[in-house]
Amino acid sequence: MAQNKEYVPALENLAEKFRNLPGVGRKSAYRIAFHILTLSDSEVKSFADALISAKNLTRRCSICQNICDSEVCSVCSDAERNKRQICVLEDPRDVAAIERIHEYSGTFHVLHGIISPLNGIGPDDITVKELLARIQSLISEAPEKEIELILATNPTVEGDATAMYISRLAKPLGVKVTRLAYGIPVGADLEYADEFTLFKAIEGRREM
Repeated sequence: MAQNKEYVPALENLAEKFRNLPGVGRKSAYRIAFHILTLSDSEVKSFADALISAKNLTRRCSICQNICDSEVCSVCSDAERNKRQICVLEDPRDVAAIERIHEYSGTFHVLHGIISPLNGIGPDDITVKELLARIQSLISEAPEKEIELILATNPTVEGDATAMYISRLAKPLGVKVTRLAYGIPVGADLEYADEFTLFKAIEGRREM
């Protein structure tokens, strides 16, 4: 039996698109959809153009895989950053969180996810291969003992498992592998941690 629709198809379709976004429930989706209807044609066009522009004009940095608008991001192209220190993160939003503390002078690597067999996400679905290639490239330029990999995935079951997986691949290469200290509450996301907690987590990182 076909499901009854409360509103006209065009509005239902719009609300459905918003419901597909993370964290947007049914009521919020309809609220946003109805708000869109109150906008002028120029405001709607501006909103649509912003979506298309964000999609078309952003890309992944060829080095760290973070979101940027050029071949190489501003962090990787900064000559003053320590290229031999790589902080490995799950999400581009985590990069912004670390940058806010203004205490970390190394570079980043964004995985764009974590290993989660229950959700069908394996190592090949995130940027582990790119990270290992980057480490190999650094080893060819400097002694491996001078290279540090800071595993900063979130302190969740999947985040810890991903960190352990990467550690087992990286340690045989001779590089130093560390993990953020647990100033971050277990189960929390880095992007929501305050600057002091993040600073202490980086400062107190432990070797794996």
